Amino acid sequence: MNAFEKLNNGLSIYLKEIHTAPIISHWVWYRVGSRNEKPGKTGISHWVEHMQFKGTKRFPTGTLDRAISRDGGMWNAFTNLDWTAYFQVMPSDKIDIALELEADRMKNSLYEPDEVESERTVILSELEGSENEPLFRLGTAMQMAAFDHHPYRYEIIGEKKDLLAITRDDLYSHYQKNYSPENALVCAAGDFDSQEMLDKLKRLYQDIPMGNSQSQPVEQENFIGSERRVEIEGAGGTTYLQLAYRAPAANTTDFFALTVLDSLLTGPSSLSMFGGGGVSNRTSRLYRALVERDYAVAVNGSLQSTIDPFLYNILIVVHPGQDVENVLSETDAQIARVLNDKVSGQEIERSIKQAKALFAYSTESVTNQAFWLGYSEMFASYDWFLHYIAMLEEVNPDQVLETARLYLDPGKRVTGIYRPVDEGGAA
Repeated sequence: MNAFEKLNNGLSIYLKEIHTAPIISHWVWYRVGSRNEKPGKTGISHWVEHMQFKGTKRFPTGTLDRAISRDGGMWNAFTNLDWTAYFQVMPSDKIDIALELEADRMKNSLYEPDEVESERTVILSELEGSENEPLFRLGTAMQMAAFDHHPYRYEIIGEKKDLLAITRDDLYSHYQKNYSPENALVCAAGDFDSQEMLDKLKRLYQDIPMGNSQSQPVEQENFIGSERRVEIEGAGGTTYLQLAYRAPAANTTDFFALTVLDSLLTGPSSLSMFGGGGVSNRTSRLYRALVERDYAVAVNGSLQSTIDPFLYNILIVVHPGQDVENVLSETDAQIARVLNDKVSGQEIERSIKQAKALFAYSTESVTNQAFWLGYSEMFASYDWFLHYIAMLEEVNPDQVLETARLYLDPGKRVTGIYRPVDEGGAA
């Protein structure tokens, strides 16, 4: 049984009964992420997520960690481009503490000044650690090159100069503006009675007043105007080649055609954060052309579900001894074959089957079911999830060819190379 209800204060509640195991996965989603940030305040949504674990008067710092662990549960949170989400997985007879803590911290988090400074240190350390990773450095530079003004150009963790400047009042203001019922979605899947769960959630949330969470419109960006090249040098022993093309927003038919094209070229990208199985990419065109012929050690594609057009990335781990320019030439030759030749119906059918299989794996567990209830609402609607398979099945060879020519134009992309050097280096 599923239940969907919207309270008078604007809060949406989505429930899905699954009685296969005595557990409940409970989520609260807020429609705020790095997309809603301005220059000078990058990383503030991620920092607010950290502060939400620093306690309320009712639930001081540390008490919930002990309580959830004692009851055999787990909890975590994520900040993304378009959203921030908090979740708990608990035994079904212990779920009340999770429901109560989320309702309480929607409006009652404390943001103590000493906790703010402590988290500033934690986040700066996290950023510094990431900046030692070749793929983070390359990806950051490529995102900046791929967008001229859209907030997607910034990493979710933010820029160091902003993290040093953001104040406690900045954080609390961002929290008060965005953490309100009309900007939130509560969802749960698992072993419960829907009416009983709905009654509990109404009791906890219905008296929280509606806020003023209207976000400012974001100026959209069209295709990348011309090829841009990014080269990074740094420590390590591996050369990476990355190609970034503009990708369509998730709530478009082009997104499904590009999903099939991604499956054909590199193997399907998983949209779920929790996996749930795998599909080999050994039959994909770039695997056969690059990995099997020793141009590359690995090749993968990445397509994300976003509100606005983001990026379709192809990442290639260059084979030792291979020149990266030769690998780039061979990759372009393989993509050109797709652009110039109509892909066979048989190959499209296989690519759709693989994408469908990966999607099916990503919906198997109770936590994945709860995840999809909220996740699909952050960029489209739950109907998007329900019709995902059908939309893939409608993709035909003509659409794939048209989509390839529209989105994989080599003159409208960012080409990135990471070259290892002995003493490190700079962009």
